[in-house]
Amino acid sequence: MADAASVLSSDPAARLVGRVWSEAQGGPCVVAVRNGALVDITRHAPTMAHLLDAADPVDLAASASGAALGSVADALPADDVYGGGEALRLLAPCDLQALKAAGVTFVKSMLERVIEEAAAGDLQRAEEVRQRVQTVIGDRLSAIVPGSPEAEEVKQVLIDQDIWSQYLEVGIGPDAEVFTKSQPMSSVGHGDLIGLHPRSTWNNPEPEIVLAMNGAATPVGAALGNDVNLRDFEGRSALLLGKAKDNNASCAIGPFIRLFDDAFTLADVKTQTVALTVTGTDDYVLEGASAMSQISRTPADLVTHAAGTVHQYPDGFMLFLGTMFAPTEDRDVPGNGFTHKPGDIVTVSTPTLGALQNTVTTSDQAPPWTFGTRALMKNLAGRGLL
Repeated sequence: MADAASVLSSDPAARLVGRVWSEAQGGPCVVAVRNGALVDITRHAPTMAHLLDAADPVDLAASASGAALGSVADALPADDVYGGGEALRLLAPCDLQALKAAGVTFVKSMLERVIEEAAAGDLQRAEEVRQRVQTVIGDRLSAIVPGSPEAEEVKQVLIDQDIWSQYLEVGIGPDAEVFTKSQPMSSVGHGDLIGLHPRSTWNNPEPEIVLAMNGAATPVGAALGNDVNLRDFEGRSALLLGKAKDNNASCAIGPFIRLFDDAFTLADVKTQTVALTVTGTDDYVLEGASAMSQISRTPADLVTHAAGTVHQYPDGFMLFLGTMFAPTEDRDVPGNGFTHKPGDIVTVSTPTLGALQNTVTTSDQAPPWTFGTRALMKNLAGRGLL
């Protein structure tokens, strides 16, 4: 069970904002974390989109008046998962924002996508394919700049050796993969169940940093995320990406957004190492890390692929930056690699952003998503906040 100290950034200078559900206030509230207290600033920023679009989000979060709804500790689940009757609980820190994700941004995970495709989503064939791919490719991709002349030369070599893949195209080609992860308002937050498609038999968590973008496509903060990956679905066909990625409770973001300021900037995102721990009810423990320094495209570059003259997001968007984490060690049967089991506790963390913890279930067993944008607008209007 996570406590407030582990959930929060270890940096006392961190300017954290988020969202909570408050029974006392009758719905969702935008909050600023001040000295461990959750200060309600909803009257100044009815939605997180309003806050991120403010002229100075940091100043608003620091100075806006509001009552303390409770402490961060008060809003955490009594156990690992919320039971449904809490008076105060954390929500995903985003609301009206589109939920976008950049894929294949690390060489290691890119190669695993090539392997998934070559194995046609069959985890039992994956190790055989992995050895063949690594024999052909080796480490030749590690220093390649996507879209560069050198990348084009490597592309031709791989085509000649019949090892080219659509995943290599977006990994080292001129155009990054940016897809819609989930719908606005559908993301779960810290302490919620996270869902896998019930027919998936080969899957894994994807620990990532998520940029919080305002309506002008300017990054104004960052959070942690878990972009759940169904390796069997996507491996069978890239056209199954929507079914693999956008399911009930399949997107987790939190625990808070850390706003960019003099102490923490977009440049600092690339220096982070995102840690992952998976703890199973069978006493299984998996640990890993994703070093942002090894990302193939910089966060700033990924932003330009996600938004610009051909893509606008007036309510802002959340952008998953991708992960290098793709577990291959066996969990049960030798040669079958890793896949989730119901009850797995997944923790994504960095010292600067805190920790996001969720417990694995299937998407049909997770609470259905019922509170969408219309419900939010009705709720805020009924409370006199819009």
